[in-house]
Amino acid sequence: MELTPTPKEQKPVFMPRVGSDSLVKTDMVEIEHHVGFATRQKKKTINDLHRVIKKKYGFKNVLELSSKSGNKLSFPLSSDRLKITNEEDGKKYSVENAYQASKVFEKGGPYIDLLTVPPRQAKKDSRLLNSGDITGYDYFGMIWGLEPLTAFYDWLYVNALKQNPQLHEEVLQYQAFTDISFNPKKNIHCPAYSLAMFVALHKRELLDKVEDPGTFYDLVTGFDLSNTEHLLEEGWF
Repeated sequence: MELTPTPKEQKPVFMPRVGSDSLVKTDMVEIEHHVGFATRQKKKTINDLHRVIKKKYGFKNVLELSSKSGNKLSFPLSSDRLKITNEEDGKKYSVENAYQASKVFEKGGPYIDLLTVPPRQAKKDSRLLNSGDITGYDYFGMIWGLEPLTAFYDWLYVNALKQNPQLHEEVLQYQAFTDISFNPKKNIHCPAYSLAMFVALHKRELLDKVEDPGTFYDLVTGFDLSNTEHLLEEGWF
């Protein structure tokens, strides 16, 4: 009697880099596929993923950013909770709200009213799906293009975290970051990647170059790209 092989799945891991041509190294890790959406199944996935990562790379500290993390540090680092202070009005907005409210489409946007609704509502606003193709971003008059695809989101996240220094010491203890809720087939932007970028920039003493959008763009595009866009191009998904 032949045994049915255990199904496998691939999950990305994001690792900050200091002495290389990339700020972040994105790699794929193979683990057993746990069927179901229950918290218990997600915990199994996280535990298996981190066990493989620690063994493969020799890491001691890996942080999961999803709500099923079990690590209290993940909560303030989520894109729904981490806030950036806008210089224009002095108000604070979550990274998620700022990102969704800045999208410009062929037939509309930016929808700045999304700055002040719950983050989950901002993500599901019907206008984001019914306004044609996205053409860029407009954050309080600050214009961003689409390339590289993660640049604007990374800028928001990195600057938001820079503005929250009480989180820095703990964050810098981690060698890799994951987010099992992130689906590379549906979205290219991932806070775990942006967090890894922040750690790399901090350790390289480059955080003084992240506030100005032009300087940030020149900085990050000067390094090799290693995010999920790169993995998609290589046919991982």
